[in-house]
Amino acid sequence: MARYFVMEPPAATDEEAVETARLIRDGFSVPAFAISPLWLLWHRLWIEAALFFAASMAIVAAADAAGLGPAGSALSLLLSFYVGLEGPSLYASALRRRGWQDWCIVEAGSIADAEARYAARVVEDVDHGISPASEGIASPKPGPTGPSRVMAGPALGLLGYPGRS
Repeated sequence: MARYFVMEPPAATDEEAVETARLIRDGFSVPAFAISPLWLLWHRLWIEAALFFAASMAIVAAADAAGLGPAGSALSLLLSFYVGLEGPSLYASALRRRGWQDWCIVEAGSIADAEARYAARVVEDVDHGISPASEGIASPKPGPTGPSRVMAGPALGLLGYPGRS
C-alpha cells in the first residue's frame, strides 16, 4: 500500500477542500525521474527546475573537462534519480509555501482508493464536529482522544517522517 499526503488549499471550506485537495503519493515518481525538468516545470517548481538545469550543465561540463565523454552525461542520471526520489516532497513543500495545509496521510492501494478514504474521513470528522482546517495536521487514524497534531517536516529535504516532531 502506498502513502498519500493530503494537501488542502488555504481558506477553503470543508466542501471546497474535498473538491480541490491534492493527494501526493509519497514515494519514487517515475515521471519525475524520466522527464525531470518538464515534471518540475509542470508542478511550477521554478527554482528547483533552474537548479536542475544549472546542476545538469555543471555535471556535463565537469565531465567533459575531465575527459569522461558520454559517461559524463550518464552522471546526470543521478540528478534525475534524486528528483524521482524527492520530487513529491519538493512539490508538497512548494504547496506549503503557498499556504496549503497538510491534512492527513492516507494509506491506500491506488489514488482512487486514497481519494475515497480521504472523503470518508472528512465526512466522519464533520459528523463529529471536527473541522479539518481548524485542527491543522491530523493523523490518518484518530486516537482515543481524537486526531493528533503532527508538525514534522523533512530533514534537509531528504526524508519526512509523519508523526515525529
